[in-house]
Amino acid sequence: MKKILLLACAILSLGAYAQEKGAISADMLKQIEKGYAGTAADKAIRNALNVNSITALSANAENLAMIDTHFSDRVRTRGITDQKSSGRCWLFSGLNVLRAEAIEKYDLGDFQFSQNYLFFYDQLEKANLFLQAVIDTRDLPFEDRTVDWLFSHPLSDGGTFTGVANLATKYGVVPAEIMPETLVANNTSAMTTHLSTLLRQDGLKLRETPAGVRRNQLDAYLQAQKTEMLKDVYHILAICLGVPPTEFEWTRYNSKGEAVSTKTYTPKSFYKEFVGADLENNYIMVMNDPCREYGKVYEIEYDRHMYDGQNWVYVNLPVERIKEMAIASIKGNTAMYFSCDVGKFSDRTKGVLDLNNFDYESLLGVEFTMDKRQRVMTHASGSSHAMTLIAVDIKDGKPVKWMVENSWGPASGYKGNMIMTDEWFDEYMFRLVLEKKYVPQDIQDMLRQKPVMLPAWDPMFLPED
Repeated sequence: MKKILLLACAILSLGAYAQEKGAISADMLKQIEKGYAGTAADKAIRNALNVNSITALSANAENLAMIDTHFSDRVRTRGITDQKSSGRCWLFSGLNVLRAEAIEKYDLGDFQFSQNYLFFYDQLEKANLFLQAVIDTRDLPFEDRTVDWLFSHPLSDGGTFTGVANLATKYGVVPAEIMPETLVANNTSAMTTHLSTLLRQDGLKLRETPAGVRRNQLDAYLQAQKTEMLKDVYHILAICLGVPPTEFEWTRYNSKGEAVSTKTYTPKSFYKEFVGADLENNYIMVMNDPCREYGKVYEIEYDRHMYDGQNWVYVNLPVERIKEMAIASIKGNTAMYFSCDVGKFSDRTKGVLDLNNFDYESLLGVEFTMDKRQRVMTHASGSSHAMTLIAVDIKDGKPVKWMVENSWGPASGYKGNMIMTDEWFDEYMFRLVLEKKYVPQDIQDMLRQKPVMLPAWDPMFLPED
């Protein structure tokens, strides 16, 4: 009995010791409470925050004036697109790059490629990618990290430029008026939710082997099952987004509104005439990720839009080298796919991204000291939105600000655009896609390396939306 009592006391002592060493004790709480002094300034801020947001109260009064909107170099573009309540920024930005070149080359008016057309096939291809990946991993336990990731991410409306390249190459493109936006295309969350549920349900079925199916029949059986499942996906996409055209008649108008020609096209023939470029091989993606070694090539597993498509592959570079290529592209009148952490220090009313827009430290009474590398490695920052880089302002040989064409409609930001200071560019720019002709040979040579494969769940490489 005595031994039992001693053991119980020892356990209680250990519990008390653990609490004292790691938990918030009463004495520790008294010390912590001193963090709020309750001064007149503290009370004034508390009162203000009772009826105002942190963002509104952090607006830097010394930086309220609109930034200079002059740019020394700018790509000629026309019209602002609007992705509305969808995660298709990658698609709008990629097609805006192609649109700018088509408008310039063919003197088109306010022309747009149909985002809805490629989005239809994006969702169909992603559904097939998921289902086939489930088949490929069906022998792994459900708790396996890859299997868990697949069922956690069966489908999304986000993506990257690689998806634009693969989809347009395989399915072609059409003008916006041939397959216009629908309400569901502009508000994708409900459709994505139901498709994801259907795919998870189908994925479970594909992991089962019905009685009577022999081993030598299994592959054919699974492919037949997958095809039937994709019929349901196609049905949902067709009633939500419309049926993609296989042939159409289109009248081309110039910038003066004059009809130039009327022809019959297929999506592939329209792509050949108005895009023409080898999107899969003529573009290079570069990235500034200070957490990983520069000069190396990286590939992200399952970060593609099609099972037979390309994984996202990029060269990691210092930001200074990325700027050099970006400036060369702008001076060459070529827009670029660009992605960044758009929510940081963003004044959406003015359309300005500036580290001095908000003074959170003064309002909250703390210091935020992490640099870009530390923010990335702790998940405090990462690429979240894609836009189209179209302008730079160079003074005394150095860039002082940049401008991107956004896809949030003409009423957002600065005439539908976002202007960023060069300092903001350094801290929150991550990805850029360039035509090869603007990429120095030494960087092109880096792509001969065997890429370092990164896992699909790496948080730095979530699709832009």
